[in-house]
Amino acid sequence: MRTLPLIIAAACLTATQAFAADGYISYTTDQSFDDVVFGLENAILDEGLVIDHVSHTGDMLERTKADVGSDVTLFEKADIYSFCSAKLSREVMEADPMNVIFCPYDIFVIVSPDKPDETTIGFRGFPEGEMKKVEALLDSIARAAIGME
Repeated sequence: MRTLPLIIAAACLTATQAFAADGYISYTTDQSFDDVVFGLENAILDEGLVIDHVSHTGDMLERTKADVGSDVTLFEKADIYSFCSAKLSREVMEADPMNVIFCPYDIFVIVSPDKPDETTIGFRGFPEGEMKKVEALLDSIARAAIGME
């Protein structure tokens, strides 16, 4: 099993991080969409969390593009995983009940048609204060999903 550490090290070297001014944090990897999704599902479960919903956004956009007068394929694949942490959600909402607007928490996985050999995983950034704890959790999960943790 000496190859497993090498595979993990290669994944770490091929993943790149981008902090966008647009309010999201993402990582790009050469791992397949299916491998990243598998890693994400496991990373969420490893945190003791339950996946509430998987939105197959890419499929929906592709299926409905002609209905809305478009011929543009936005994603090869795009899913959004929604989940929550009872403990962390209670903590951030006790600090400010209006933090409810951020729940559930979402992590997206996408492959764009112009870069079919790259998979991007990411999540929205959160405001300063208590919600940075949630951002740290999502960052940890996203990084674990692609072998960066």
